[in-house]
Amino acid sequence: MSARVAAIASAVACTVATLVAAPSASAEPCPDVQLVFARGTSEPPGIGRVGQALLDALTPQLGGRTIAAYGVDYPATYDFLAAANGATDATNFISATVAQCPSTRFVLGGYSQGAAVIDMLAGIPPLGNKIGEVGSAPPLPVALDGNVAAVAVFGNPSAKFSIPITNSTFSGRAIDLCADGDPICSDGRNPFAHTHYESSEFIPQAASFVAGLV
Repeated sequence: MSARVAAIASAVACTVATLVAAPSASAEPCPDVQLVFARGTSEPPGIGRVGQALLDALTPQLGGRTIAAYGVDYPATYDFLAAANGATDATNFISATVAQCPSTRFVLGGYSQGAAVIDMLAGIPPLGNKIGEVGSAPPLPVALDGNVAAVAVFGNPSAKFSIPITNSTFSGRAIDLCADGDPICSDGRNPFAHTHYESSEFIPQAASFVAGLV
């Protein structure tokens, strides 16, 4: 091979190497705030309508800080035993994110069955057969607890059947919101009270509470 051909080949190789390496330089930066939200029963995958409302209300209160949202991966069906899958998924996501983004502040949230998922992270005992057998998963590891800035749950069954999340390991960082008459989280008997949290006064209340802690 002549010196000229060798030089051309070397230049091409360097160009290809540069093009291959380029995507790593454009990786998404770590968010200042990470919302981890578990949707309610029968909602499609994602953060759900209540989670989206909370995200929309919280974002403008962060003073230009960045926020990302993660929808807890679990079935959200009437097989309440599978709620434990959500707690495990949330723990795994938080652990992986902290490893890459140690300064990111976490906001945990959940609606209805999704609130029960967050209860497990708080170490709240399972609800047994009071509303149907609910699964159980280990609480969030102590090593990750300090990364959680705030918790907001809506229509949370533990408020009625177990220990309020405000009295858990997240005490002082948690807000537990229940609509008047909601039979899931209170002694009320109005099932429609459980279905409109996304358009209720609880969303701005939760957003203000969270913004004051992150």
